[in-house]
Amino acid sequence: MTTSQEELLPATRRALLHRIAVAQSEGRTPSLVAAVVRDGRAVWHGARSSVDGHGPDEHVQYRIGSITKTFTAVLVLRLRDEGVLDLGDALEKHLPGTGAGEATIAELLAHSGGLAAESPAPWWERTPGSLRPELADVLGKQPLVHPVGRRHHYSNPGYTLLGALVEKLRGAPWEDVLRREVLEPLGLDRTTVQPQAPHAGGWAVHPWADVLLPEPAEDLGRMAPAGQLWSTTGDLARFAVFLTRGDDRVLSARSVREMRAPAAPAEAADVVDGAAYGLGLQIQYRDGRLLVGHSGSLPGFLANLTISVEDDVAAVVLTNCTSGPLTAGVGADLVRIVAEAEPRIPEPWRPLPEADAAVLELAGQWYWGTHAFALRLTPDGGVSLEPLSGFGRRSRFRANDDGTWTGLEGYYAGELLRAVRRPDGTVSHLDLGSFVFTRQPYEEGASVPGGVDPEGWRGIG
Repeated sequence: MTTSQEELLPATRRALLHRIAVAQSEGRTPSLVAAVVRDGRAVWHGARSSVDGHGPDEHVQYRIGSITKTFTAVLVLRLRDEGVLDLGDALEKHLPGTGAGEATIAELLAHSGGLAAESPAPWWERTPGSLRPELADVLGKQPLVHPVGRRHHYSNPGYTLLGALVEKLRGAPWEDVLRREVLEPLGLDRTTVQPQAPHAGGWAVHPWADVLLPEPAEDLGRMAPAGQLWSTTGDLARFAVFLTRGDDRVLSARSVREMRAPAAPAEAADVVDGAAYGLGLQIQYRDGRLLVGHSGSLPGFLANLTISVEDDVAAVVLTNCTSGPLTAGVGADLVRIVAEAEPRIPEPWRPLPEADAAVLELAGQWYWGTHAFALRLTPDGGVSLEPLSGFGRRSRFRANDDGTWTGLEGYYAGELLRAVRRPDGTVSHLDLGSFVFTRQPYEEGASVPGGVDPEGWRGIG
């Protein structure tokens, strides 16, 4: 008897159930529901409840708080991809008169625009949005608390501005644009601005007694793009697949990969095992694994979405208490359990269907000074360059139409790689952002900056 590769092994399923059972019990929460995604589909759902021990299914809504920001970021990236705006544009260019217009759109997405963390009192998460009908009510008299672009400082009002930007450029309310451009194409019909039955109620659990207090579920009004949404583990599992692979109906794989790239470091006090922030996504290195996603909280609810792109595993954790289980830790553990118990089976190696002779000629060993590198052709039609041994600068490169390549990551991201040829057509060297790579270290006659000593290599006697 064999097990389908789409199914999890019984021991893995029990380990997942044990983890959420411990989280619900030790976290003292009325209910906790979770899902795991692998290979592009949900493969496990589990829940625990204080009522009967089983808990809600994948169709029950919970409030997801700041995971809403990731949805708002997707809307902004769509505008960028359509050429309506550039991420380097100052907000003032498209949404004038806010008092925070010096910040760029990219800085707002990455929480480095210098804005305050919260709106002026009263606490926006526990009061009606009708108290803040205008942007000025959200931003206050002094929107900026730090120099623009100088540091990462998480800002809820920053995402209110991004929501207002979407409304201005689309000419429609944020929630209508979100439903039309993201929720409907991805089939997220249980992700809504207002709760729809069946949904969980939000609770506060007394820290010193096993008693509960209901939390209000306010309409956040202008602050909605920062934290309004309700969703389910089923919908967020599908959203995790989108954030891993992209969907050309919403955002390309290239654009969601850009969202996952670090755009701002975390504040020093928030760093645990190394953390950063992308464009609407939190990024963390935990136990040697790169995780992306987002957490969320509003009075009565905690939420987390965690993705390991390399393992092709994601986890969703939702619970209905104001404070309790550390959902980010639970999500990371669910990913780890699956990734370690059932490692991803690699795709079979296959030869390239064809190879450009001019590119194949470049494959092999190159030297930057005395540092040895290897250039390889990649299955996607690009090339990669990496040290032959040890640590060093490495990158994949995307092919351009003119025979050059553009770096995709690390030190060489955005840098141009080109093969420089002699008059007879043979390759002289590689030029990578002014760095010269030759077939031999300091090759005689090569265009090495500063020249090569004509006496060549020598010993010292």
